Amino acid sequence: MADIFIGLDLADEVEITAVTAAIGNDPAIVHETERLVIGGGARRHERRHLLLPALHALQNARGWISPGGLNHVCDVLQVPPAEAYGVATFYEMFRVDDPGHGDDVVHVCMDAACQIAANEELIAELEAGGAHVHRSPCLGQCERAPAQFVQGVGGPDRVPADEISVELRIPQQGDSSLRLLKNIGIVDPTSLDSYRAAGGFDALARAVELGPKAVCDAIADSGLSGRGGAAFPTGVKWKAVAAEQGRPKHVVANCDESEPGTFKDRVLMENDPFAVVESLAVAGFATGAENGWIYIRGEYPVATARLQNAVDQCRAAGLLGADAAGSGHAFDVEIRRGAGAYICGEETALFASLEGFRGEPRSKPPFPTTHGLFQEPTAINNPETLLNALDIVLNGADEYRSRGTEQSPGTKLLCLSGRVAKPGVYEIAFGTTLGDVLDLAGGLTGSGELATVLMGGAAGSFVGPDALDMPLTLEDTRERGTTLGSGVMMAFTDEIDMTAICVRISEFFRNESCGQCVPCRVGTVRQHETMVQLQRSGSMTAERRALVDDMARVMVDASICGLGHTAASAINSAIDLGLIEGAP
Repeated sequence: MADIFIGLDLADEVEITAVTAAIGNDPAIVHETERLVIGGGARRHERRHLLLPALHALQNARGWISPGGLNHVCDVLQVPPAEAYGVATFYEMFRVDDPGHGDDVVHVCMDAACQIAANEELIAELEAGGAHVHRSPCLGQCERAPAQFVQGVGGPDRVPADEISVELRIPQQGDSSLRLLKNIGIVDPTSLDSYRAAGGFDALARAVELGPKAVCDAIADSGLSGRGGAAFPTGVKWKAVAAEQGRPKHVVANCDESEPGTFKDRVLMENDPFAVVESLAVAGFATGAENGWIYIRGEYPVATARLQNAVDQCRAAGLLGADAAGSGHAFDVEIRRGAGAYICGEETALFASLEGFRGEPRSKPPFPTTHGLFQEPTAINNPETLLNALDIVLNGADEYRSRGTEQSPGTKLLCLSGRVAKPGVYEIAFGTTLGDVLDLAGGLTGSGELATVLMGGAAGSFVGPDALDMPLTLEDTRERGTTLGSGVMMAFTDEIDMTAICVRISEFFRNESCGQCVPCRVGTVRQHETMVQLQRSGSMTAERRALVDDMARVMVDASICGLGHTAASAINSAIDLGLIEGAP
């Protein structure tokens, strides 16, 4: 199968029909991009960016990607089989070996929030009932742990919890101070009319009134920073893309929310999808980009369906298209599903995945603002960041800065999970303390004695009970040696085996490293091996600690992307706090 030539295996009618339905058979594409054919010296129109949708279609049709099905996709898209096979084997959700059954597969989360919520008992129960279970990394449902995701065969993917109750009541519902969560539980997420009755698309109309430069200035003046973890100034990014001329430009909603403990963007997408579409349209207008993309993780079927419904309704209403919302600016949106790869949350890995390649990060510079998607100027933000832009455009930078602190203006979404009474997404003004947030979530469950809080997810760090007075701002968390990251706040009480938690974190990074660079590829493996040895021996020797420190230093210094830079952060913080058995 893994060859440069298309083999003799043929797709069956089910596979051909599924691929045709997913990508069509017309060579004209919506976003046609000219690419230089290396070595050929000629230009051709590529359709390779349709590879991921085609692979999803094959996986769903038969429960795996057969040699014949892959050959058919390679023929249609003119992709070398070896490269297509490399892409198919890169993702958690794809199978290139026949599983021996044509049944749905139940993915059960193995990461921390579900690890302490009896996930192994759930797996035993499912397997006893005849289900085919796959042990999965975080599924973005930490507030309802232990989490499940059903990957359908010949039918839709689904989440069992959503079959019981799709509509969500957030803990703060009805709070008049909410900005980012104000529509949830109030606006019908399937109705454009309901969204517009609540002020939907007023921000886009206001942006058109102000003009692109004024919108970019307002975003910059507001001090809005990225909410995915890096906290890069959004206004700087938008202005840089707006300044680029003469080439197609893109805005991308990074909805590949895969950081263990994070589920805020899922809540926004499922329950306020029109706001995500509107905010992406505002970004497109402000930067001069005609092409909008939503790259969403494959394990979010409800969010995907609701976003597609929102895009379709907005397009039918003239809010997207050749004259989007009467602005004179052409802007449209496509949705693409990821397939289970944590690394694709990194912006350049996301671009590679969207283009039909393995999701491997690129070295920077050049930066996405000049060489992003298809090597063209691109602004990429996650849903939380984008929704903040709506508030800023409608109410102005000064009003936005009236909440939060000077260095961390505005509000922040936090994902509360673990041993808290009311897990869920909370919106707080920057500067609220960690202790106040835990109280907001109803306090602790379990033993009731707080041992630690994981901040920022697996790529973040643990803090002890002495951090309850810490204001949750970018500056204060940085000063304390921790991070807000993507907003994870996961509480652990003192009856929990924290060594087992850290072993799983190390296993997560071992599995999720893309393997492109040696420091991360080798370092994450050695880190996991060391943690397993520690768990078995119960002793953190001086030699073992030195090895952990050395691996962390090399990964931070020499890895290409943030995965390697942060793979040791939580584990080292746990050792420093004495959370791991046998640690000094």
